[in-house]
Amino acid sequence: MSQLAAYSTSTGEAFQFWVLGTVAVIGALCTVFMKRAVHSALCLAGTMIILAIFYLANGAYFLGIVQIVVYTGAIMMLFLFVVMLVGVTAADSLKETIKGQRWLALVCGLGFGILLIAGIGNASLTEFTGLSQANANGNVEGLAALIFTKYVFAFEITGALLITAAVGAMVLTHRERTERAKTQRELAEQRVREGKHVPPLPAPGVYARHNAVDIAGLLPDGTPSELTVSSTLRERGQIRDVSTEALNDLKALEQRAEDRLERGATEPPQLKRNSRRTEEASK
Repeated sequence: MSQLAAYSTSTGEAFQFWVLGTVAVIGALCTVFMKRAVHSALCLAGTMIILAIFYLANGAYFLGIVQIVVYTGAIMMLFLFVVMLVGVTAADSLKETIKGQRWLALVCGLGFGILLIAGIGNASLTEFTGLSQANANGNVEGLAALIFTKYVFAFEITGALLITAAVGAMVLTHRERTERAKTQRELAEQRVREGKHVPPLPAPGVYARHNAVDIAGLLPDGTPSELTVSSTLRERGQIRDVSTEALNDLKALEQRAEDRLERGATEPPQLKRNSRRTEEASK
């Protein structure tokens, strides 16, 4: 009976595998084909989380927690940090800097696919050990026995690969200066020659009755100045309108409110009731 249970799959387990497996494969493909490096890293993080769910569902609790804490939490954050530090964008050149690397990647991918198919075929043709036997003394001890005995060479290779990746990230971020840095005087003279804005940029909200960063300052003629607001807010369309027309509309609204308040304070009670009835009838 136990042997039959080892070879059978419940409906919930099959549903979980096909749904999460499909999402994991889509995330892996997006990791390869996404144009932005940050999006690729996020897709890879989602795939790693799904793999952790598979580990937890199969009883490998220690491996599932390590997958979330170490790989998804630490290594993926390291990837994102390196991407932001190096400044990889979609505008980078897609030309090969090392000739033949695409063919080498294709051969490596083909070899990995063959190993994966061979492993799945070997697992489907042999007898299953079962979780009870593999985790006889606990999941941590069973995992440690495999890592430091049977798979110790693969474990050491993985550690060397991670160290190489860290050193490569440091090499990429180190850029030697090929020319002398310009002084403040030279930069100021360059701005004068190019006709740029020489003095400091005006603060946002000048002459606009506000000092918020999303409100453009007004020039003496009432037109908004683009130098007073961030270009990022301008691209997002998050700059509030403080033009002369908008200020006039606001002033008229405030004047109507003041007139209504003054009229309500000076009118007798009987006139207030009559005016209120007149307003309600007009509505």
